[in-house]
Amino acid sequence: MDLQYSDDDIPTQTRQIDDMITKGVKVLVIASIDGGALSNQLANAAAAKIPVISYDRLLMQSPNVDYYVSFDNYKVGGQMGDILINGLKLNQAAAANPVIIELFAGSPDDNNSVGFYQGAMDKLKPFMDKGVLKVPSGQIDRTVIGTLRWDAAEAQKRMENLLSAYYSGNVVLNGILSPYDPISLSTLEACKAVGYGSTPGKPLPVVGGQDCIVASCKSILAGEQYATVLKDTRSLGAATVTLVDTLMQGRTPTGLDTTSYDNGAKIVPSLLLDSVIVTKDNLKAAVVDTGYHTAAELGL
Repeated sequence: MDLQYSDDDIPTQTRQIDDMITKGVKVLVIASIDGGALSNQLANAAAAKIPVISYDRLLMQSPNVDYYVSFDNYKVGGQMGDILINGLKLNQAAAANPVIIELFAGSPDDNNSVGFYQGAMDKLKPFMDKGVLKVPSGQIDRTVIGTLRWDAAEAQKRMENLLSAYYSGNVVLNGILSPYDPISLSTLEACKAVGYGSTPGKPLPVVGGQDCIVASCKSILAGEQYATVLKDTRSLGAATVTLVDTLMQGRTPTGLDTTSYDNGAKIVPSLLLDSVIVTKDNLKAAVVDTGYHTAAELGL
């Protein structure tokens, strides 16, 4: 097995894949930095009859992607929406006193962020249409609210700008749609800096997230970040190993989703895993008891 990391550098990743193809690897598993930047490498892999598995991030705009292994990104996005629906009690809200939120999306060059956004907005838009949920900035489109390379510092700057421009006087931010735990934490820091969580009438906004990182688990336990979505990478790795083993044995994988994930050139057969919403109430059972993080890591 040849395992290489590219440190978020696209030229490095292209060189690594070129080298692997030259060496004659039997299967390529690619976690892409930019899902549309590897067309030449994928064409070369196809010419060499090397199966390509797109790992976690879907490789885009190429017919030379054989399989996709990930969590169901649309369902993950729906869970992000559910976090706000539950945390903000939107089913009990009324248009006379609307709930105020702002939206953040993932990196525009990562196709996963499309599924996250669509899943979340399909849950939240009915409340917007009823006037129960409002976005004072009006920034709703994914291309506007996207965070390039999932950069938490950039998200924090944007949150600071939003608070400065739209949250003067009596306008209080109630919630934030966040696609990624470091973004969740950075937007909370921006809110704390202007008095949220320490000023009467300005509690910390309800913020979800994704990836169940240690810092966010600690924040949830402390009553700050409201929730996160756990995508157990151990399950993702195991599923990928099973798929590689199947291909290496010359067998055809079965039980794949053959309708959901269009990369712009084809529907890519997909193995989709389930994710779990983690709040303070179930964190120990979902995270600690399963061994995803230890009690010591979380200070328990």
